[in-house]
Amino acid sequence: QVQLQESGPGLVKPSQTLSLACTVSGGSLTTNNYYWNWIRQPPGKGPEWMGDISYSGSTNYSPSLKSRTSISRDTSKNQFTLKLSSVTPEDTAVYYCVRGVGGSGYDYWGQGTQVIVSS
Repeated sequence: QVQLQESGPGLVKPSQTLSLACTVSGGSLTTNNYYWNWIRQPPGKGPEWMGDISYSGSTNYSPSLKSRTSISRDTSKNQFTLKLSSVTPEDTAVYYCVRGVGGSGYDYWGQGTQVIVSS
């Protein structure tokens, strides 16, 4: 059974960088054909895909967030991380790490972590 667990601060000040980690158990970040995603859901809005890092380590980002987003991984810890710079209150959301299967959507989600951007 694959499990994903987000971790990081629940409160970030405006203009700072939001950093979250996702620790994966029961599966490897380097297994072929899997993509490791960050998806967020602001209050009262639908989910927004932010970006992913593939089994090979390549990354893709949402065009609207690309300039502020960085996704990386530490294969020794089986962990991937999200950094979102220059945050504003509009970045307040529940952030999820999610496993994607090439061409087949998402199959495992973390429980989500609430991040509030406020001074």
